[in-house]
Amino acid sequence: MRARVWAVILTCGWLAACATHKPAPPPVFRVLEPPVARAYEPPPSPLPTPRFDFSALPGWNEDDHAAALAAFAASCSVARDYDLARACRRARQAGPLPEMRARAFFEDNFRLDPVPAPGLLTAYFTPIYEARAYPTDEFSAPVRPHPADLAAAPPPDGRYADRATIEARPAIDALAWMRPEDLFFLQIQGSGVLTFPDGRRARAVFDGVNGARFVAIAAPMRSQGLLAADQTSGDAIRAWLAAHRGPRADAVMRLNPRYVFFRLVADDGREPAGAAGVPLKPGRAVAVDAGRHGMGDLVWIDATAPTLAGAFPSYRRLVVALDTGGAIKGDARADLYLGRGPAAGVEAGRVRHTLRLYRLTPLTRPDE
Repeated sequence: MRARVWAVILTCGWLAACATHKPAPPPVFRVLEPPVARAYEPPPSPLPTPRFDFSALPGWNEDDHAAALAAFAASCSVARDYDLARACRRARQAGPLPEMRARAFFEDNFRLDPVPAPGLLTAYFTPIYEARAYPTDEFSAPVRPHPADLAAAPPPDGRYADRATIEARPAIDALAWMRPEDLFFLQIQGSGVLTFPDGRRARAVFDGVNGARFVAIAAPMRSQGLLAADQTSGDAIRAWLAAHRGPRADAVMRLNPRYVFFRLVADDGREPAGAAGVPLKPGRAVAVDAGRHGMGDLVWIDATAPTLAGAFPSYRRLVVALDTGGAIKGDARADLYLGRGPAAGVEAGRVRHTLRLYRLTPLTRPDE
């Protein structure tokens, strides 16, 4: 009986609780205002990559851009970079252009990338030297071909046959005979033209080295008091070697252990081909470090502050990288080719300038 009473009480309590519970209010729906129409605002673009202004280059306005474009078009087929090869194609399709249009071609197709640190500009040329078919007291230095028993590079132990060792070998295979100082400078230049008394002319073409590194003799000649500090041009060094021909000059030349071998070919009167395999344009071709620059690359040279007496005050121009050299190492290092003969040799021997170098990087053209 008591259990029933409690069941009734609990049931009534539960019903009372249900009766007093307030139901949840119905959801309220708000009418949203239509968005205010606004003009389209594109997302912020990234900051543009800084571009060096061509007109800010010292000498840019004065350069012969038509000549520079002709030099580029004549040699740029060696380019391996994809965008540079396309710029080359555009240059060739454009053909010869007047000055202002040639300048616009470079400004529209390239950007300037300055090499941060300064470097050094030197110069080289194609020498023309007298030679003989047989040795004489004056013409006593043999022009040697690369011997079959001499490695083109030093073996793993680092040993090589240096200049003195090679000069002590019998010259039974000599191609010609030269004055010792002329042969020394022919080896520095890497190629040249030999003239013989019978009127024959032959081109001496680079045929390898002994593997030794190149050592310039100007610094030791200055330190030994043989030449004044500002008188170590190529012409001055060659004159000193000629005046002291014999053991004394031989000892100085042997300070440079690098030895260059040659082969002789007929001289066709053309400019020599550089490492890129195309003829060098005087004043528009440079030798560079192939580990830092590609063949066919366009660079702007701004070379000032010469250290040698009689030098031109500056070299500012567009040039094409078409050659390499044993002493040409680093980003801002270049060797300017100046042409053939004695006049080019005198000028080249006086070039030792502080160099600011700028790469001309081709712009990407997705529409092509």
